[in-house]
Amino acid sequence: MSQDDHQRMPYQYPQPAEASTEIVVPQAIPEDERVWVPQAENVDFRPLCLNASQGYWVNLLRVRKSGVLSRHRHPNPVHGVVLKGRWRYLEHDWVAEEGSYVYEPPGETHTLVVDEDVEEMITLFQVNGVMYYVDPWGKHLGFEDVFTKIDMCRQHYEACGLGGDFVDQFIR
Repeated sequence: MSQDDHQRMPYQYPQPAEASTEIVVPQAIPEDERVWVPQAENVDFRPLCLNASQGYWVNLLRVRKSGVLSRHRHPNPVHGVVLKGRWRYLEHDWVAEEGSYVYEPPGETHTLVVDEDVEEMITLFQVNGVMYYVDPWGKHLGFEDVFTKIDMCRQHYEACGLGGDFVDQFIR
C-alpha cells in the first residue's frame, strides 16, 4: 500500500463513545422560510448549532430593515462572518461588510445598526454565553442564552407546522 493510499484511508478506530454527533446542515440559508425564527419585526435567526452542554449557539442572523437592532454586552467572545449586506456598531468606526470576519472581545457593549441602504443583512454568529441587553447607561433590559434560543425555536417550529422537535437536530 502506497503512502498516498494511507493518506486517503479513513481513520480505522471507532470515535469516542462519549462524543456527540456532528451537525451537517446542507442548506445553511434555507429555502423554507419557516426555518427562520422571528426575533423581532424583520429580524430572524436560523439556528445551526445550539450547544446546551457548553452554553453557546451558532446561527445566521437575518435583518430586513434598517435601524438600531440591539444594544448588548457579551461576557464571552463572539465571532461573526458577514454573508450578505453590512452592519456596524455605533461605538466603532468600522463597518462589517459582506465577507468580513468580526471578533467581539468579552466585556464589550455595543449597539448594532443596519443602515437604510441595506435591503438584507445575513451574518453567521457564534455567541458564547449570553447576550445581555442594556440601555445606553447599562441598565439591564433582558438577555438571551442558548436555552432561551432553544425555547424560541421550539415555540416557533411548533406554531409554523414543522413541529417543536424540529429544533432537536441542532441541540448538542
